[in-house]
Amino acid sequence: MVVSIIKKLFTSYGLVGAFGIVALIMHVAYYIANAIGQKRMGSAFAIIIGLILAYIAGKYTGGEKGLADIELFAGLSLLGGGMLRDYAIISTAYGVKFENLKKAGLVGVISLIVGVFFSFIVGAIIAAILGFQNPVDITTIGAGAVTFIVGPVTGSALGASSEVIALSIAAGVVKSVLTMIITPLIAPIIGLNNPTAAMVYGGLLGTTSGVAGGLAATDPKLVPYGAMTATFYTGLGTLIIPSLGFLLVRAIFS
Repeated sequence: MVVSIIKKLFTSYGLVGAFGIVALIMHVAYYIANAIGQKRMGSAFAIIIGLILAYIAGKYTGGEKGLADIELFAGLSLLGGGMLRDYAIISTAYGVKFENLKKAGLVGVISLIVGVFFSFIVGAIIAAILGFQNPVDITTIGAGAVTFIVGPVTGSALGASSEVIALSIAAGVVKSVLTMIITPLIAPIIGLNNPTAAMVYGGLLGTTSGVAGGLAATDPKLVPYGAMTATFYTGLGTLIIPSLGFLLVRAIFS
């Protein structure tokens, strides 16, 4: 009886079922975090569990959408799609107070420029060290180090292979998870305790999910400010990496 009800819920109301799956994963993740005395790492554990489940589902189905390739969990494709992702990012802006946003000023703008180019350069150098010589491949992987959104956008624009685009996404995901884990640990050391610092931090690192998760574990009130500049970071990266970034890499490696 219970099984049939759950099956009907997941097949007839896929989005509702998807929220239930995410809630269950979050519960398990925070249980693990509490068990080891690291409650702030709950979101990071949730991402890791999600990646493991997606990998297992991919091996089982041979598909490309993780758990969403299994009919019972098809609602995850909507919950994890671009529409709700963008809605979640934009909705964070409504928690911002304009007077605090103005305080970032020139420092916030500089942090965005420095953050995008620093991440891109580091990613491109690592790609070159690993043996990639094609400017398109190097640019795409470097873009992935900016964020896991900029990576595939750049790869698609430049005509990179699916394998290289996958590597760029992996680089961005690793950055996001590390940011989520490290942020609450270093926050007291770097003075990450006010809106201005959160905006500069989001501008330097840029991974919206990582910054938002890390700040949520540090101080939830800082999330809108960090997410705001992190969102600008993604937009800036998407604009300049496939164009200016590629031209710079091609000039060096051609």
